[in-house]
Amino acid sequence: MRGIRMNKYILSLDQGTTACRSVIFDLNGRFVAISKKEFRQIYPKPGWVEHDPMEILETQLETVREAVKSAGIEFDQIMSIGITNQRETTIVWDKDTGKPVYNAIVWQCRRTADICRQMLASGMEEYIRNNTGLVIDAYFSATKLKWILDNVPGAREKALSGKLLFGTVDTWLLWNLSSGKCHMTDYSNASRTMMYNIKKLQWDKDILKELDIPESMLPSVHPSSYAYGSTKKELFGVSIPVGGIAGDQQAALFGQTCFCEGEIKNTYGTGCFILMNTGKKPVVSQNGLITTLCATDGEIQYALEGSIFTAGSVIKWLRDRLGIISTAEESEKMAKEVKDTNGVVFVPAFVGLGTPYWDMGARGTIVGITEGVNKNHIVRAALESIAWQSVDVIRLMEKEAGVQIPKLRVDGGASANDFLMQFQADTASVTVERPLIRETTALGAAYLAGLSAGAYDKDKICTAWEADAVFTPKRSRLEVEREYVQWKKAVSRATGWC
Repeated sequence: MRGIRMNKYILSLDQGTTACRSVIFDLNGRFVAISKKEFRQIYPKPGWVEHDPMEILETQLETVREAVKSAGIEFDQIMSIGITNQRETTIVWDKDTGKPVYNAIVWQCRRTADICRQMLASGMEEYIRNNTGLVIDAYFSATKLKWILDNVPGAREKALSGKLLFGTVDTWLLWNLSSGKCHMTDYSNASRTMMYNIKKLQWDKDILKELDIPESMLPSVHPSSYAYGSTKKELFGVSIPVGGIAGDQQAALFGQTCFCEGEIKNTYGTGCFILMNTGKKPVVSQNGLITTLCATDGEIQYALEGSIFTAGSVIKWLRDRLGIISTAEESEKMAKEVKDTNGVVFVPAFVGLGTPYWDMGARGTIVGITEGVNKNHIVRAALESIAWQSVDVIRLMEKEAGVQIPKLRVDGGASANDFLMQFQADTASVTVERPLIRETTALGAAYLAGLSAGAYDKDKICTAWEADAVFTPKRSRLEVEREYVQWKKAVSRATGWC
């Protein structure tokens, strides 16, 4: 595009909840190469989830080198780097040594539920909703940061003296890539911390005061497409500009080219995250949806989001914890071997329930088990649970927006499952469109980085989107409604467990 030599490429660092990916795209937005490595999930206590920040960094760098090697290119051919990341996960590190003071507290972690209850009791709920667009929940970064300051010996004292830095994973990666020169984040990640005022576009001093968090710890905030700095030469032999940063779900919305008001996507990853572009003004939900900032190349846009905590991870649980399946791909075949779930309903509330329930005390439940139930029924119920949770969110979005959503663009690992996508189209009564390039999160980060480097043009990005498959509703609404009633009954059994 724009006459730039076609031997140049864009590199996306896609740092997810269970794995790091590095994906290389050419200047037409075409996929070139990918490298992926999983890393440890740490569970110190029930409901607690942690990652090792150094392992994240090392794993991410390994994938960069492998992707470049796989592509058969040199590092000096990388025109720009885009970073996309698991969003709310919280890291605090020493400014001088660069070492984390504690493990990363992952977005799924429930340890700060009591802090959230205290905030609710103090009357902060309405202020948080109106100024951050979020609900008070352990999901977001603010209470995780407070927990580290309150529970890691010496952390608060160091923070007050200006020796500690906070960041979501994008900030952590950028700081290390730049040898500590860049302590920055973008609007989309900042809007997930529960500390950022999405109307004033600044850190909210009242919230920081309430949680006793020093503002000096926080990164500067910039547009998603922006000249963030460059990598240190020692890493790759050359210094490479970092031109884009966005939280994974906002990056996916951008990669799906949902640039206009009313356009919507669902990413089927570890969790499910449904985002609808709502345009230039924030729409504040009163029914459990989140208001958030879109990834931006300059103009501020807002989105409504429904956050589902457990989606693809339920399939991982069946594989790694129960051994019912040996691969994620096997789940589709097993689900198709039975005509239905034989009455089984699976509510995978492993770490509570997100939108629209926001129940930190909910836990996973399988109901309706009889002697005739086999493992195929359990697997099918697990897949169906991903779709039913999405239906909860889609119906709420339709209600709040006052429209019926005609189509849903999908991406993420579980979107490759044709059974799930057809079931989603049937139950949500929408046309489901799956893109040819399914690494849309990485693609969105690449587009943002490429835009800042002058490699991409936004109009051409829109026309480049291409469908791999389209799934249209085939079941009657009456049949779907009967099953939906059973889903809601099962959810009621899972809520308020602890």
